[in-house]
Amino acid sequence: MANAFGCGNPVAFSGVHEGDVVVDLGSGAGIDVIMAARKVGPEGHVIGVDMTGDMIARARANIAAAGLANAEIREGLIEHMPVDDGSVDWVISNCVVNLSPDKPAVFAEIARVLKPGGRMLVSDIVVEELPEWVRADKALYSACVAGAISESAYLSGLRAAGLVDVEIRDRLDYDTSQITAMYRGEWGGEEATDESVERAAMGAAGKVSSISVYARRP
Repeated sequence: MANAFGCGNPVAFSGVHEGDVVVDLGSGAGIDVIMAARKVGPEGHVIGVDMTGDMIARARANIAAAGLANAEIREGLIEHMPVDDGSVDWVISNCVVNLSPDKPAVFAEIARVLKPGGRMLVSDIVVEELPEWVRADKALYSACVAGAISESAYLSGLRAAGLVDVEIRDRLDYDTSQITAMYRGEWGGEEATDESVERAAMGAAGKVSSISVYARRP
């Protein structure tokens, strides 16, 4: 995902309380980890999971600079989280699950690490019936579009993993100008001509949304 692009702020609406244990999937530079750590306080704990060495180093430096002793970054895949079973009150994530090649595994991992009664609030991108050439474009995959699934598949995947009370808490449907800006942020070199960007944006117009999804482990 682009360093500055996200599709929501899961911490601001998640109901995280002091003393909670929180996991952030695809924690990147650690911004949401730091926000969550401040909400859970010294009795709580926040774990960021990321697979990218540069982002892990950046996040650890940001956490140290913030002076937080209740947050850490663990190297790992969100399909195989380095987190104990039933140990987490909240799972959060900001525009990352769409990048996973095995979303059912991610949903199963969320259910595994949550405590009974634990909850998730994930901000992510969903799409409807994209053209195949858009799906095949690697730059558009990085732009959080080409690898995204439909809203119905997202919700049914969470339910299939054993989560309940699955619902959309918020949504934003992207217009052509927003999709164009997103594509320009990912494409580089000769590919990023006005014509190619416009063609890609038109191919996705009306079919891309960001959503905040809530679910609970029974």
